[in-house]
Amino acid sequence: MEILKTTGLEKIYGSGDAKVHALRGVDLSVEKGEFVAIVGTSGSGKSTLLHMLGGLDRPTSGNVCIDGKEIFNLKDEELTIFRRRNIGFIFQAYNLVPVLTVYENIVLPIELDGNTADKEFVDKIIETLGLSGKVNAYPNQLSGGQQQRVAIARALAAAPSIILADEPTGNLDSKTSQDVLGLLKVIGERFSQTIVMITHNEEIAQMADRIIRIEDGLIASREV
Repeated sequence: MEILKTTGLEKIYGSGDAKVHALRGVDLSVEKGEFVAIVGTSGSGKSTLLHMLGGLDRPTSGNVCIDGKEIFNLKDEELTIFRRRNIGFIFQAYNLVPVLTVYENIVLPIELDGNTADKEFVDKIIETLGLSGKVNAYPNQLSGGQQQRVAIARALAAAPSIILADEPTGNLDSKTSQDVLGLLKVIGERFSQTIVMITHNEEIAQMADRIIRIEDGLIASREV
């Protein structure tokens, strides 16, 4: 079942001599439960593509369809609500709130949306990520790898349609990166979660079900 689709996705920055074609008509499809890595060098358009997939920026033309909803047909406020409820983000910077405990950080987006977290589901995620003994700790009491696990748990807690990860291991050493990505893959399989990850790291990308390479704003290849 297709959960994510882009059609003719194009993004142009600037005008005249300063015009930059960051995306040049990207057509992309991702199935529910799939773990996809999008690989490209700096300036290839991969981060722009992720921002479009997550509704963080609007395209010059084309559209993104998530779980049957064409997101750029939504008004800004509607898009913000859709994004909060349907898309989980994992960034290179962990973006944890320092004055909140691990558990409070994980459930924060759900509570900001006026809902109550499903404690049983959240506890399963916490256990899977090996954070059970850290729920009352604060971010500054955790290692980088543990903080990234909290960020992953936070992205999963609302059971979004899709998780978008932007260089999620960029601040971690090689061994910790492998551990964190291994856990992300396990989480995806255990909870039937769709994951799209941006990375420049070929070794990390090999852990995905499928690799999509982007060059100069275009899909260059697709590998299983």
